[in-house]
Amino acid sequence: MPMNVSFLQELMNTVAEQSRALLPRGLFGPGEEEDIEALSRALMSGRGEASGVAIARQLLHCLSKATPEERSAFFSYLADELQPDPIVVTEAAKAYLATPNEQTLLGLRRAAYSPRREFFRRLNLAPGGTAEIVALRRELLRAPKTDASLAAVDADLQSLLAYWFNRGFLVMRRIDWQTPAAILEKIIAYEAVHEIKGWDDLRRRLDPADRRCFAFFHPSLVDEPLIFVEVALTADIPDAIGPVLQARAGAAGKAPTAAVFYSISNCQDGLKGISFGNFLIKQVVEELARDVPTLKTFVTLSPVPHFARWLDRTLAADAATAHDIPIAAEDRAALQQLRDPRWVELAQQAAPETEPLKATLTSLAAHYFLSAKSSDNRPVDPVARFHLGNGARLERINWLADVSEKGLREAHGLMVNYRYELADIEKNHEAYAQDGTVAASRGVRSQLRPLPKTKSLTSAVPDLLALPGIVKTKKVSAAPREG
Repeated sequence: MPMNVSFLQELMNTVAEQSRALLPRGLFGPGEEEDIEALSRALMSGRGEASGVAIARQLLHCLSKATPEERSAFFSYLADELQPDPIVVTEAAKAYLATPNEQTLLGLRRAAYSPRREFFRRLNLAPGGTAEIVALRRELLRAPKTDASLAAVDADLQSLLAYWFNRGFLVMRRIDWQTPAAILEKIIAYEAVHEIKGWDDLRRRLDPADRRCFAFFHPSLVDEPLIFVEVALTADIPDAIGPVLQARAGAAGKAPTAAVFYSISNCQDGLKGISFGNFLIKQVVEELARDVPTLKTFVTLSPVPHFARWLDRTLAADAATAHDIPIAAEDRAALQQLRDPRWVELAQQAAPETEPLKATLTSLAAHYFLSAKSSDNRPVDPVARFHLGNGARLERINWLADVSEKGLREAHGLMVNYRYELADIEKNHEAYAQDGTVAASRGVRSQLRPLPKTKSLTSAVPDLLALPGIVKTKKVSAAPREG
């Protein structure tokens, strides 16, 4: 694939360079060949494909040299100038309402079609245009949200990219120690769940026989992974990430029976909102089932990145707004242990005094997954939404599963297993899609506790605000992740 794509890119570069010399002199005024808005208007002028390739290439070249102010003006041009004519849309809508048929419906669709979509389609004619457009969207997403008109630009761009990056164009490739170094460097850089600490750490995740890594690629983004998943083949379902990352996951002399998806990382910020993970997991499951016949169980070992933040808000709420959260006086007392810097060490030693903390956190986590919902009646946890939406089942909540600084800060050490039971995936997916039903094991459901009859969180707020890792949550910048 890389050789063919490289040849095609060189061919397109040659076409663009030769076409640029053939551009008519009257197309631009003095100095307008370097003017971003003039080039944008020329691109929309309806000239031939050859001229379009040259103009698109020149426009991308100018954008690469543009100042932040010039790029901001470019986005404003897209928002203000390239939009459907409201008068034409109104007339087409009236025609359809008066005579609703296929012809008037087609006329309405044409009138409402955004010129921005056509603009980006033509811009994509340039060699390397797809990568540049993805980068433009990354920049657009990082722009201040003060201008509502930019949301329309992003909506058009996301819709186009969803077509360009649909599953039919994606290629799954296994990443191993023989993969070109340029791609391996990006795997290290893009890992968003468990940091890869250099080449030795990467080799531990790729080279052993019980490890796998797969990624999706797109022909227009050469050597740029879109998303990748790391897998450990084990004899049992793991309940902690440390052994998976630090040592061989498989038990000596035992054939692996479980495939554990322990890290899924999105790589391209500019493709935010376009999900590839569901396709990747399903294809990886199929491939692993063929290659390793002893595998019977497919599970994740997933982080709970928003649990601590949710608990912060819950503990800081007053009784009127937290009436549906099962936090009793003894729970608040148990959470006081988090003020002790030795609590993790004591818990790892199974000290009796940490048992109430374990019971409280795992019970609150069960409530977090099964009962806490967002406005769309879906779980508040983004990783849960991803796996449950794919048809997985919440299998187990794991205590002290990730005692890294990040794991303690984000989830007080908790991780969870989501299980992909092949016979139940479709049923679970349909139930979740229709009414937000969370498929969960009996063990997880048994950890739910009834709501206390009386409680007052207000009196506990001053003490709880002082708990390290409860309220003072440090924000870490990382690539997007799915679980």
